[in-house]
Amino acid sequence: MYNSSMHIINLESGMPDTATALSRLNNRIYAERATRVRVVKIIHGYGSSGKGGAIRTSCRMKLRDYKRMGIIKGFCPGENFGPFSSEGRDMASGCPEVRSDSDWGRQNDGVTIVLFR
Repeated sequence: MYNSSMHIINLESGMPDTATALSRLNNRIYAERATRVRVVKIIHGYGSSGKGGAIRTSCRMKLRDYKRMGIIKGFCPGENFGPFSSEGRDMASGCPEVRSDSDWGRQNDGVTIVLFR
């Protein structure tokens, strides 16, 4: 049985460097998976350069690895998390409760939604 509430992983809290944020991501992904939560929102921020930050980029690269390894089912970048993208619709079809999240349809580049198996 899955826990249906969306948990939050805040990688930008305390303004860590990229290595610290990725270590936090790794620890929390495995911890959340162990609790059998269905979906998590990762807050990584967009970066102060205005071009997408290192934590955001590295986080999404790591999530690709987790998907390839079968640790997560998939993920949806915040900018695609809504009814107007196929990624958003796919996420909602796998986990309908995501439609009630405050970032649904807001095109928030500073978050990524992760769906577990």
